[in-house]
Amino acid sequence: MKQFACVVLGLLWSVSTYAQHTFKAQIIDAESGEPLLGATAKISPTQGAVSDAEGNLEITNILSEEITVEVSFVGYEEWSQVISLPQTKRLTIALEHDEHLEEVIITATRSTRTIDDLPTRVEAITSEELDEKSMMRSANIAMLLRESTGIQMQQTSASSGNQSIRIQGLDGRYTQLLKDGFPIFGGFAGGLSIMQIPPLDLRQVEVIKGSNSTLYGGGAIAGLVNLVTHTPEEKRRLRLMVDQTTAR
Repeated sequence: MKQFACVVLGLLWSVSTYAQHTFKAQIIDAESGEPLLGATAKISPTQGAVSDAEGNLEITNILSEEITVEVSFVGYEEWSQVISLPQTKRLTIALEHDEHLEEVIITATRSTRTIDDLPTRVEAITSEELDEKSMMRSANIAMLLRESTGIQMQQTSASSGNQSIRIQGLDGRYTQLLKDGFPIFGGFAGGLSIMQIPPLDLRQVEVIKGSNSTLYGGGAIAGLVNLVTHTPEEKRRLRLMVDQTTAR
């Protein structure tokens, strides 16, 4: 009797083991081939797995011989396919980048501080707006700032055309000018002008209004203008713009 019971239990265990399958896959980037950490794969609302540092994942205790696998990861398009079990080898899943995500530009400074201690509003003039305005007048960047609220361009020299930046009604010497986060020259340098800055070299212009002297120095009482240039590339790029003025 005991032998018969052992045989029955063995048969039940073998049937149960045979009916359960395991799904194995590796999640990678379709372009670079690098494994993706944290990708999610699921075959039901309550059954799934997350990929490790090598992009590998496993879903065990699958009773069905045909499953629908859905794989998702932030910044990538969702992947879905019907898989037959058991598998003969680990499945490689290449995820494509989601083209619908908008570009996000993050600019950092060299100093360390928390966002709670820095409630600063930054106005940005993007590259598209820079190209549009430079087509109108490529001589200087004064036109880029003249249309921003709270900013006035004051001409300091009729012969050279030098102009200073007045923010919130304060004199131009209280406006700090930065290039990629570093001071270039302040309003006290009367012989220098923003006309000496080529507009075609700019990728973005950031404007901060208000007293920021504690962060950027004593020249930023009225505010500051940060001129962000293009990132150098290995491939040479040439941009040329020609305009003409007449006395008519």
